[in-house]
Amino acid sequence: QLVESGGGFVQTGMSLRLTCEVSGPPVNMYAMGWFRQAPGQGREFVAGVAWAGLNAEYADSVKGRFSISRDNTKKTVYLDMDSLKPEDTAVYFCAARSTWVSKRDSDYTYWGQGTQVTVSA
Repeated sequence: QLVESGGGFVQTGMSLRLTCEVSGPPVNMYAMGWFRQAPGQGREFVAGVAWAGLNAEYADSVKGRFSISRDNTKKTVYLDMDSLKPEDTAVYFCAARSTWVSKRDSDYTYWGQGTQVTVSA
């Protein structure tokens, strides 16, 4: 089970930290990803990190602004979002899969319920 938190309403240029808490099998068995879905659009890959916390991958649209990290001892994954823009507005989802990071949402087995991020202009 994955539970996201940390979403909210912020102004352009501000920062947020999203948290994904993992329960169930040891989190270090999984690659973790963050996806987002804006109204009327499909789910989009944002960032992913392998089980050891290395080899993070990012969507081009968030490179240099977002950072994904994980603490396997706390069974938690984070998404630090800086310099937020209105186009970052979406529901953000945490996801897990048992192998390497993938940018395809269909490759992930476990999903959280999502947390809303709204960035005003």
